[in-house]
Amino acid sequence: MGDGLTDVLSHLLLAVVGLSGGFTVGSAFVALLIVLDLIPRLVQLTRAHRRSGLFESAIVFGALFWMCADLYDWRMGWPSGWLLMPAVFQGVFVGMFAAALTEVLNVIPIVSERLSLKPYLFSLLLALALGKVAGSLVDWLWFR
Repeated sequence: MGDGLTDVLSHLLLAVVGLSGGFTVGSAFVALLIVLDLIPRLVQLTRAHRRSGLFESAIVFGALFWMCADLYDWRMGWPSGWLLMPAVFQGVFVGMFAAALTEVLNVIPIVSERLSLKPYLFSLLLALALGKVAGSLVDWLWFR
């Protein structure tokens, strides 16, 4: 009887941790989109103010599609030439995201000044960069 309860509790803990991680990543993604002001900027650049809901829906459905594709391990088996269009769209998205990020990079000095972290700014940026490098190396060397 104790073994069944242990299984239920471990599955419940796994569900809570999984949902917490999903909410955390999703919230961070939405916060990043809001901070970067990506969708309104994209609407402004394309002069498609009446279709701003379309941009928002495309982000939501794209995230849902790729989440399902990753979760259920979808394999499409398309020829290499057919993969060119999705690759172009993904490249455009990453490029726009990187461009938006460079526009907002001045947030770090402003926040550090308001929170009185200016003396620690170099250490903070160094920790961010080293953390990113360490995470990338762990992913590349350990999981690949």
